Amino acid sequence: MTRLLLIDPPKELGDALRSSPLIEGTFVDCATGEADALRRLRIRSYDVLFTSPATPVRADLVFLDEARQARPGVRPVVLTAEAAPEEVIAALRSRVFAFFSAPWDLPEITDMARRAIAATDWHEGIEVVSAKPDWISLRVNCGLLTVERLVRFLSELGKDLKEEEREETMLAFREILVNAMEHGGAFNPAQVVEVSAVRTQRTVVYYVKDPGPGFDPATIPHAANAEPGGDLLAHAEQRAELGLRPGGFGLLLARKIVDEMIHSEQGNEVLLIKHII
Repeated sequence: MTRLLLIDPPKELGDALRSSPLIEGTFVDCATGEADALRRLRIRSYDVLFTSPATPVRADLVFLDEARQARPGVRPVVLTAEAAPEEVIAALRSRVFAFFSAPWDLPEITDMARRAIAATDWHEGIEVVSAKPDWISLRVNCGLLTVERLVRFLSELGKDLKEEEREETMLAFREILVNAMEHGGAFNPAQVVEVSAVRTQRTVVYYVKDPGPGFDPATIPHAANAEPGGDLLAHAEQRAELGLRPGGFGLLLARKIVDEMIHSEQGNEVLLIKHII
């Protein structure tokens, strides 16, 4: 049986996790404070541990070190009322599985719990090369789980943006990252994508470099790299004839969302630039 342990959770979160069909059959346990949580972790195995939303992030990270000693395999998820960018970065460095600050999206948290339960070799998925609030550089492995985890962390770093602006920018970044992992790394976890996120007063910039040989979009007729007004359905049909999944649409979608998308000459590096309103 899979088990989740929540520390002093909001009632609505506990109810959402217990009733979700995504993790049906999972036992949801609640602890009263960190001492009670440690006691429970020493008694039985838990797959996922949610920190208390009432405790500061720094205190959570210290507690999680103790929790890992008691139960090394547990996947930690930080919940907090609010977080500064420095705290999100600290959680990344501490190899936290996921991070959520209020207001919480309960379906998103439940879906992340599902991913955490199923996760096996995730610890090395995200490596922090260097990080400060306005410039973070990472190395990430080519796995879809890593995509979802990284998007969650970067979304937290962009909490000061307008909600619609943040969601659209993260959608564009996600599409580019998935494209890099698929076409540059063949979704091979042994392959690594380099990622940087930079904030200026007026822009959000994402840099993605995949490990592949690169490409020239103009030479790939089945890619959805059409100019505005192009026949996207024709691109999908061409890919189907080649036995490929519908693709290239991520590049087109990202291009429509951001203000600038620039590829390197080799084609395996891309810059996404979004002007902040």
